[in-house]
Amino acid sequence: MAAILQKALLLGTAQWGWTVSRPEAFRLLDTWLAAGRTHIDAATNYPINKQPADFRASEQILQEYIRAHGLRHLRVTVKIGSLNNLRTADINLEASFIRMMTEEYQRLLGENLATVMLHWDNRSDAHAIRASLEALASVQKQWGIRLGLSGLQHPEIHAALATELGLPFDIQLKHNILQSDLGRYASFFTPSGQHRFFAYGINAGGAKLEGPYPAGSTYLARGGDPDKNAADLARIRQRMPDWNTAFVRPPVQTMNHIGLIYAGLQPRLDGLVLGFSSLAQLQESLDYWRNLEVFDYSDVLADLQKISA
Repeated sequence: MAAILQKALLLGTAQWGWTVSRPEAFRLLDTWLAAGRTHIDAATNYPINKQPADFRASEQILQEYIRAHGLRHLRVTVKIGSLNNLRTADINLEASFIRMMTEEYQRLLGENLATVMLHWDNRSDAHAIRASLEALASVQKQWGIRLGLSGLQHPEIHAALATELGLPFDIQLKHNILQSDLGRYASFFTPSGQHRFFAYGINAGGAKLEGPYPAGSTYLARGGDPDKNAADLARIRQRMPDWNTAFVRPPVQTMNHIGLIYAGLQPRLDGLVLGFSSLAQLQESLDYWRNLEVFDYSDVLADLQKISA
């Protein structure tokens, strides 16, 4: 299982200031850093809770923590472009805006800023997209950061321009047992492997193998429909007894375990963005990740791939 040891884990912040309170976010960061983890994923429009007053609230929690502890060794990815947290398609990816926002995050995060990503690019104009990518290249040269892309409506256009401009990207995409965009980004799969791929939403938005969902759950807060994927979830529950008796290994018990297996063992992926609503979830995920480093779950992955197909 050597390959999984090379995958990066990023602490997601999409729920901070929404279903995750400021004190709980601080506790998550305490535990994450104590475990030797330094990668964190952020975005200008987090949390996306349709509350205008909370726009950029998530990053403000992170910045407060960094200042309070004088941190300089984090690896923070910041996604820019969205102009609100209302779940609309309003974006600004003009070259001047990209440079302005990168300079702002360089000021706010300093040495902790590792990657700047374009977020929710729904454009189909190759000329406009090229200008954005050239602006990213200029801030990379100036600040020495990595470049990224997330939530692309036309990834094939970005992939062709990335090849033309010779730019490597970190690419975030949704990948879970109920929905995966990995195939949509196939145009970025190159023999040289210069692009890196990171899965988010690995727990299918907080879907549970069995209900009921508690009031205020992440799944319901995001508008999840418990009936929509009932058939696939039933197939997973049906297979679990076989998975848990076939070999001597820690059992597969939750959607979190399934998400970690389905994304963590996917060879095309270089890392996972993990969002937690509690300290218990974070600790359980880190514990189970260590199981994947020790035990063989390839049979579970094969079954999950059949179910997702």
